[in-house]
Amino acid sequence: MSTLHRSTVDEATEQSPDVRTAPPYVPLSAGRSRGGGQGFSSAPRGGGRVAGLDGLRTVAVVLVIVYHVEPDLVPGGSVGVDVFFTISGFVITRLLVGEYARTGGIGLWSFYRRRWLRLMPALLVMCAVTALLSVAFALPLFRGAWVAAALAAGSVVNLVRAGDAGTYSDLTAPLSHTWSLGVEEQFYLAWPLLLLVLLRHATARAVLIWVAFLCVLPVLWRTVLWDPSAAHRIYNGPDTRADQLLIGALLALVLARLRADDPRLELLRRWAGRLCWPALALLGLIAWQIPITEVSGWNPAWYTVGFLAAALLTTCVVAALALCQQSWPTRLLSLSVPVWIGRNLSYGMYLWHYPVIRLLSNLGVHGDQLLPAGLTATLAAALASYALVERPLLRRQRVRVRRLEPVAAAKRAPAL
Repeated sequence: MSTLHRSTVDEATEQSPDVRTAPPYVPLSAGRSRGGGQGFSSAPRGGGRVAGLDGLRTVAVVLVIVYHVEPDLVPGGSVGVDVFFTISGFVITRLLVGEYARTGGIGLWSFYRRRWLRLMPALLVMCAVTALLSVAFALPLFRGAWVAAALAAGSVVNLVRAGDAGTYSDLTAPLSHTWSLGVEEQFYLAWPLLLLVLLRHATARAVLIWVAFLCVLPVLWRTVLWDPSAAHRIYNGPDTRADQLLIGALLALVLARLRADDPRLELLRRWAGRLCWPALALLGLIAWQIPITEVSGWNPAWYTVGFLAAALLTTCVVAALALCQQSWPTRLLSLSVPVWIGRNLSYGMYLWHYPVIRLLSNLGVHGDQLLPAGLTATLAAALASYALVERPLLRRQRVRVRRLEPVAAAKRAPAL
């Protein structure tokens, strides 16, 4: 099977809502044969998912929604976005290194195509609805929202916000939450190519060292940039937030590197299990007590090393979810309801919650009613997005994969 075909099969399996949860993480006990992926023999060969990560996604997106509605309840609720970043870096790198271990390469065009199909159609629908509300109705909170919709569709809201020195301008306000999608999509453009270069031209140990070095660079860059007037630049920049994604990527590479008989794997499993609860508690404390995006939260500690600290805490949780299948955090986050929501609705919930909340506010829903109404309406919008946009595209992708598989199998068959 060609690299393109294999990539398509993997992504269709990974994103399918019908796919079974991945079995407990079990690295290979022996080295692999010569070919692509040498040194990463434990990279996952299939597209199975770590169920607990989907549950963690659900917790993170609900935290962000509550923060946007009732910031006094969770002044640091934006840390949920930091959690998303680290999960994304881990999941994407896990897929990429798994593909490289199977094929000796990474189908870049196939990867970009899959990411576009997974992320952009639902985003474009949300942007279109927002633009329609802006031009068709006299809604104060949607005045000029068609400009924000255009910026969000181009995945550049974070770049515009990074240029605001004082209070954020009204230009991006109706869809300001899409800044994080811009950071992730810009990471998706650069990281597969950089990872492919490292995998092809460096030993496995050197790859780990280089990625660890890359994790440190944004911290140093934030330290150089730090000034209260640069808070928006630091918070929204793809370069200044890259360490949060790269930390997740580094964990995926470490797990792909360690074999089952490597004592370091058992050591990692033991410490991940021990640190998971404290890491979750500290992330909860940050959400509960530490304002991040308000002017009062613009302090050098958080805006230099704080982002890295949040990523490291999240990495402890992700490692435990991947390695400690019987631990209580894994069991709780692997319950069927949060897993289903995280797998199928978390992206739609994040997309729709902000315009939904603004629309409800314009319609006179305020006070104690806004949070339950906002959560309910957001869930309904996410279900509609999943049923009408995301799921049909996934089904079409799986049909395409099934058509390609016989052709690829025939190409692999030996001539008689």
